Amino acid sequence: MHYRQLGNSDIKVSVLGLGTMTWGHQNSESDAHQQIDLALAEGVNLIDTAEMYPTPTRSETWRTTERYIGNWLAANNARRAEIVLASKIAGPAREPGGQLHIRDGLTRHDRANIVHALDASLKRLNTDYLDLYQLHWPDRPTNIFGQREYPYTEDTQSVAIEETLSVLADQVKAGKVRHIGVSNETAWGVAEFLKQSERLGLPKIVSIQNPYSLLNRLYEGGLSEFTHREGVSLLAYSPLAFGALTGKYLNGARPEGSRLAAVYRTFNRYDSPLAQEAIADYVQLAKEFDLTPAQLALASVINKPFVASALTGQTSLAQLRDNLSAINVTLSPEILARIETIHQRIPNPAP
Repeated sequence: MHYRQLGNSDIKVSVLGLGTMTWGHQNSESDAHQQIDLALAEGVNLIDTAEMYPTPTRSETWRTTERYIGNWLAANNARRAEIVLASKIAGPAREPGGQLHIRDGLTRHDRANIVHALDASLKRLNTDYLDLYQLHWPDRPTNIFGQREYPYTEDTQSVAIEETLSVLADQVKAGKVRHIGVSNETAWGVAEFLKQSERLGLPKIVSIQNPYSLLNRLYEGGLSEFTHREGVSLLAYSPLAFGALTGKYLNGARPEGSRLAAVYRTFNRYDSPLAQEAIADYVQLAKEFDLTPAQLALASVINKPFVASALTGQTSLAQLRDNLSAINVTLSPEILARIETIHQRIPNPAP
């Protein structure tokens, strides 16, 4: 395993991290614990979760993923120091009446909600601190989750970033959190967090967890410069595009037990003709060079200097082993050139 510095923090994270958002829907607690055991044995130290997991969030299952991890930690308490444990607080609902099951819909990033959410996560996770605490998405309307255009709408209830930062700073001071980060954030949002941290003398965000894959390289357009100049590292989620980059969903296939077949039947970000065409090209490229599609997709992500870690999600140990093998893949100049050719022809078909 290889490790990279997480922003300007004192933490080094494995270049492949363990994503957990299927745990509780597609994966049992036993499955989850086996994945943790295998990942740690292979040198993974970053485990990422969230209070709302598993996704899609449901009233009967939210918080389950944190409980699974917490039960593992309770049984393996001496190993807590081996893990860089990250979780997230949900943001306000993206549609009216949504997420009422999460803290009765009280999901603004204000003092009461942050303190409540963090303390509950710590209790479920059976730990007294998180290495990284992240805002799952912004507390304001913006173009995230596949929305290409900025909405130009106002939300009079949005919590100011300086208020959110002040509360998070108190959690760091109290020892509940070592470092803070954002997720599904924009260039303006990152700039504002950094500006307010500097102005108020508060802890800086060290990470941003955004989608990044062969099908979505929008991060490169502006956010990557923050990584270079400000010490805010990318934790890349969906590096396999919900498994689509393995090729298993090509031609409308929905393998039994797969993520799209099981819980994302209406999720169509990767079903567009352009996305399917790009996936087919990347799968063919992997075959030409005797790689699995997952190895090609993951190696292409961790090859980028702005990526601290790529968070892989998997439902089986076989998939986890295949994903972890990507760290041994060196992409030749020819492969990289072929990737760029496909990207230039079909850029970012699945934001």
